[in-house]
Amino acid sequence: MERPTIATDELLAKMEDGSVILVDALAPMVYAHSHLPGAINLPLRAIGPETIGRRLPDRQAEIVVYCTNPACDDSVRTATRLIELGYTNVRHYAGGKDEWRERGLPLERAGKPYVSA
Repeated sequence: MERPTIATDELLAKMEDGSVILVDALAPMVYAHSHLPGAINLPLRAIGPETIGRRLPDRQAEIVVYCTNPACDDSVRTATRLIELGYTNVRHYAGGKDEWRERGLPLERAGKPYVSA
């Protein structure tokens, strides 16, 4: 099933104005290495109906889910699960971390800027 998508420039603008919750769908170790600024880590196996409300209490909030690149479907599976649990405004950033990095945009590690060599 296709999910609504978002392009890099629109995502960047939404991040700058604080109007989006950014979800990294990758495994915790990959997230810990580097992630888009302000992203929370929410891999599919961490999404349960009993616990998701604590991480994402507003089911109408705009949520953008990403993973590594268009070939990675972790973000699609995570987005699908969020929609199944009643989240109504979930989009997919298909380009993911690879496109973000290729555009020269910043990544974070442990809440601090991270520059990959």
